[in-house]
Amino acid sequence: MYVPKANAMADPDVTAFLAERPAARLVTVGPDGRPDSTLLPVLVDGDRVLCHVARANDHWARIAPASPGLVVVGGADAYVSPAWYASKAEHGRVVPTWNYSEVQLRGTVTVHDDPDWVLDVVTRLTERHESGRERPWAVSDAPPKYVRGRLRAIVGIEVLVESVEGKAKLSQNRSDADREGAIEGMRAEGGVLAHVVADEMERQLRG
Repeated sequence: MYVPKANAMADPDVTAFLAERPAARLVTVGPDGRPDSTLLPVLVDGDRVLCHVARANDHWARIAPASPGLVVVGGADAYVSPAWYASKAEHGRVVPTWNYSEVQLRGTVTVHDDPDWVLDVVTRLTERHESGRERPWAVSDAPPKYVRGRLRAIVGIEVLVESVEGKAKLSQNRSDADREGAIEGMRAEGGVLAHVVADEMERQLRG
């Protein structure tokens, strides 16, 4: 990933970004050179990314032992119109761009076709997403025999992380006036994602 210095996320920002996003795209390359990509619920546990994939999805079967993989965790993204920049009225030397945030983790991929390993990951994922509910559902609420049957339908994936890159492209290369204009324009015209990007731009600008 190309990360200009102004767009690089600091370690605390990367950690917070990953904590707020429960899904990521696993990308690997099969023995025939064909890339595979699957969006999965994930847990980032220290230097590991843990997840599971449907057994019927041949992505997992195409992962060779100890092969490299890429985990892409995306944030909100939005179009930025040059019409919003204050500098447009000054000299007109402006062009459109796209703002976004993303973290990429690279490492060695291991497939775990082991129901006990997968049960642990499924339990932890469930606890993560149910913990804030008034009456959280637990894996143990379902009959054990049923759970074991469902576990046979999925396969575990572990990525041992070797490098992490975080990028927040939020118009840091523009003047404060241009950034203010883009924030205002996104909030006036944009949809939900644009509003999220505008909020991120404002935090970056004020920080």
